Amino acid sequence: MTLQAIAATAAIFALSSCVLFLVRRLSADTQMLPVTTEWLTELSADRYLPMTHLLEITDFQFLREQQGYTSAMGRRLRCQRAEAFRGYLRLLESDFNRVAAALQLILAQSSYDRPELASALLHRRLTFVCRVIEVQVRLSLFRFGWNGVDGAELIRLFEGMSLELRTLVPQSSMASA
Repeated sequence: MTLQAIAATAAIFALSSCVLFLVRRLSADTQMLPVTTEWLTELSADRYLPMTHLLEITDFQFLREQQGYTSAMGRRLRCQRAEAFRGYLRLLESDFNRVAAALQLILAQSSYDRPELASALLHRRLTFVCRVIEVQVRLSLFRFGWNGVDGAELIRLFEGMSLELRTLVPQSSMASA
């Protein structure tokens, strides 16, 4: 078998695996519904703002400049910060998926068709899943000294979805909570 055929087969396999993973990730609706109005009023992207500062390089530079610094201390801090970031990421994914499931439920029970919202919802979910994968890869590299992990775009996507949900939920149900 030629080298080109092997490379093509490997590329097809890799792309197929990525597509399968994305389809499984998008179709996994393990979220608990119904979304309560209490949860909706407490829903805020501010909850995830610490994510944006956990992996900033300045903390690690400051630590390196301290007397008694060892590389083991730096590795330990990187691992601890990466785990804290992963915890925030899990919560963000959960909230995003709950908002997406609530929007899907609203679309399914709507008395009129909203294809533009359905399309936007699918696009945002796909974008979110791709960004989560990218952040997880970067986070794995972060543990080994690489920098450049940024969760700000994920937070913006979540904020946009939650705003969309708030506009679709009747205000009277929000006020009664």
